[in-house]
Amino acid sequence: MERTTLVQHIRQQEKANPGATGEFTSLMNEIMVAGKIISLEVNSAGIGEDVFGLTGKINVQGEEVKKLDEFSDLTFTKIIGQSGTVCAITSEEREEALIIEDNPGKYIFMMDPLDGSSNIDVNVSIGTIFSIYRKKSLGNKVTDEDLLQKGGEQIAAGYIVYGSSTIFVYTTGQGVHGFTLDPALGEFFLSHPDLVIPEQGSTYSTNEGNWGNWDEPQKDLVAYLKEDAPATGRPYKLRYIGSLVADFHRTLLKGGLFMYPKDTKSPNGKLRFSFEAAPLAFIVEQAGGKASTGSQRILDITPSGIHDRLPLFIGSKKDVELAEERLAATVKKGGWFKWLSG
Repeated sequence: MERTTLVQHIRQQEKANPGATGEFTSLMNEIMVAGKIISLEVNSAGIGEDVFGLTGKINVQGEEVKKLDEFSDLTFTKIIGQSGTVCAITSEEREEALIIEDNPGKYIFMMDPLDGSSNIDVNVSIGTIFSIYRKKSLGNKVTDEDLLQKGGEQIAAGYIVYGSSTIFVYTTGQGVHGFTLDPALGEFFLSHPDLVIPEQGSTYSTNEGNWGNWDEPQKDLVAYLKEDAPATGRPYKLRYIGSLVADFHRTLLKGGLFMYPKDTKSPNGKLRFSFEAAPLAFIVEQAGGKASTGSQRILDITPSGIHDRLPLFIGSKKDVELAEERLAATVKKGGWFKWLSG
């Protein structure tokens, strides 16, 4: 049986673009290579060289850096940086953009090199999230015009899940496609063509341990999803892994709603626009879903900094719209939020 590899699929899509130069295919191939290296490291964790534990460093987010976090960041940075396809790389692990001075390309590469790193030591699925923009400014200098583009200006986005199998999911604005790594051959093969998220799901995903820090509209939304009302498909079931890439992957395949709302500890939200929200929003919209801050479409946002944070409600179209409607249908009265109606 003939199978389609990831590289073949990317080349087929690029042929549909009359102005294609092959540079994008080259960049995607380098992302794939870096993903294979990290997959091998994840799958051999605990055997031989110790990749568990902390490095003793604190990243720009104020978080302790795990050894595999650092390994993933360095792997992607080295391979992508030497590819001749990008002029800048931004990473969740780095405070500033890395500008490629020698042999720069025309793309901007943004990444969360290892999402879900708190789960490294307990063998739970983790992953890489990435986003690609085209350089907009003229000349060789990389400017804020290049690094702070609106989410809808992405030309590609994807993620790699390192779990029971390694899966590479990506979009270039021509649908969403998933590829599973055959470890015996070292190739990604098309396993999930033309992914479409169900219009409505039956699960919600959120960290309810933050309940005490939520505002009343968010509490009421979750309480509403738990209500026994079979005619509207409720109650919804709770499914939460604590690794965004894994929670999102399940939501993309099965439908439902993933939420990481703002709270008293993170009043602007916790997830990063450039490295998490924007790329996943591009993917979910290409699959027929929706992504929102709870009041605004993610892909309509232009960030003010590469480490901007925001709330995220993402998943099935009807479920995200329900969340937006419930969150908006409140008024502040006497210091408490109450539903207007419905």
